[in-house]
Amino acid sequence: MTPIAEYRYFDEMCQLIDIHGNPDPLMRLLRFDTPTGPHLGWLQGDTVLDLSRGAPAVTDVAQWLALDPPQQQALRRQAESQPRRPLAGLVLRRPVAQPGKLVCLGLNYHDHAAEGGNAAPEYPAFFLRGSTSLLDPGAPLQRPRCSDKLDFEAELAVVIGSTARGRTLEDALTCVGGYSIFNDGSLRDYQRRSTQWTIGKNFDATGPLGPWVVTPDELPAGASGLCIQSRLNGQVMQDANTRLMITSVAQAIVHLSEVMTLEVGDVIAMGTPAGVGYARKPPVFMRHGDTIEIEIEGIGILSNPVEDAA
Repeated sequence: MTPIAEYRYFDEMCQLIDIHGNPDPLMRLLRFDTPTGPHLGWLQGDTVLDLSRGAPAVTDVAQWLALDPPQQQALRRQAESQPRRPLAGLVLRRPVAQPGKLVCLGLNYHDHAAEGGNAAPEYPAFFLRGSTSLLDPGAPLQRPRCSDKLDFEAELAVVIGSTARGRTLEDALTCVGGYSIFNDGSLRDYQRRSTQWTIGKNFDATGPLGPWVVTPDELPAGASGLCIQSRLNGQVMQDANTRLMITSVAQAIVHLSEVMTLEVGDVIAMGTPAGVGYARKPPVFMRHGDTIEIEIEGIGILSNPVEDAA
């Protein structure tokens, strides 16, 4: 088995144990559509418990993270007493609908910096993405008509779970609410029109996030040591490990919280490893009809079709 395949087997076994009474089951939080609007769900195996039944105002992972532990426990108990929904057939939405801030790291793997002819930065290369650039899992990733150079970037996403300012390496990870997957879809020609990368990183509906958020206790500290892959139409394009990140999750939080207040529901995208499309010979960019998958061990698979924007 490959490392990710081995994890899938282990994960399936853990989920079966959870269904049969583990007092502290896997906590994977997702948003899904209902006739009355999005609800917050708790994934167990191939079924979903509806956490919004007991709190109709709590429909987002950020709102869940803002609750205190007794409130969360009460909602979990209520959800466990209700019928389960099958995961198959649910329309998933990104787990954090509108992050207050989405901060991204560039050139955070040595091999990715090298494949683009760049030196690894001494200080992290931070940039921001706006909410209109975000996309739901499974939704069509939009290739704009003005460019044919839409690239993929497999990234670990960190969801902030408590307010953080002036954190140290020792306490940085205590503000993490969970981990997810991000595809930092990039228009490479627009990215290079400026010394800043923002314009190529913020086209509408180019940044899928999801499919859910996994709580930190289910993963290694800082989500280090996890296999990370991207696959374009089933072909592996990127294949690395999060332990190879130059700036760790804790270090990124220290840097950012020195400058700004990190708030509940903010997201940090931790950069991508080598294997992106523009660095290949010949280059490989996403086109109408493609399917791009990002998989991170212990978290899941974020999959999106690609289509030309109207």
